[in-house]
Amino acid sequence: MDLDGVIWLADQPIPGSAEAVAALRQRGVRLVFVTNNSSLRVADYVAKLAGMGVDAAPEDVLTSAQAAASLLEPGTSAVVCGGPGVTEALEERGVEPRRDGPADAVVVGWHRDFDFARLTAAATAARAGARLIGTNQDATYPTPDGLLPGAGSILAAVEVAAGVEATVAGKPHPPIIELLRQRAGPIELVVGDRLDTDGALARALDAPFGLVLSGVTRQAPEGSDQRPAHVAVDLRALAAQIEPAPR
Repeated sequence: MDLDGVIWLADQPIPGSAEAVAALRQRGVRLVFVTNNSSLRVADYVAKLAGMGVDAAPEDVLTSAQAAASLLEPGTSAVVCGGPGVTEALEERGVEPRRDGPADAVVVGWHRDFDFARLTAAATAARAGARLIGTNQDATYPTPDGLLPGAGSILAAVEVAAGVEATVAGKPHPPIIELLRQRAGPIELVVGDRLDTDGALARALDAPFGLVLSGVTRQAPEGSDQRPAHVAVDLRALAAQIEPAPR
């Protein structure tokens, strides 16, 4: 299950999402929250979920920052062009986070204080040979007031400035798929608000996709090739549609 656009919009809970999570759990469904948003620490996500009425253990939260860190070897270094979530994931992996180069890698994620200095440090290190890693390619970030530029927009700026193509770690790419398989095992349903990341993740996992129209995507797609298994206005409506697999 995704977070942004599914459980909340920025700091505002989506009505009925907490009740939907509780209803699914009462029916025996185990949930793993998988977010492309790398800006926060895992404990911050757990606290944010709790504040919106959703209990989650740290091991139930998987971020694109963790996927990005998994691409680097302990003992290496990385320039951080991202938020605290990236720094935490690197430190837990044994990778030294830096503000500028030289470094072995550059890790780019979503953060609100991206500026010319950050762009310069990231592009300079990548141009000098540091491996460029993007936590995700989401072009936009949903909020109650509309869409903001996402991590993919920041990553695109670094790629253009450095003249380097990034390796992407988050949904729907292999690094986060590998972490998800390690953490959760077989997946019975992927829930999200984006066809290009959540929907593609479902296809990569050979799992049905449940699309909610409460985030980035506001209209059900046309054409059978991209038609999700379930489409609902929000998570509460989606939970009413689906039945857990027999156990």
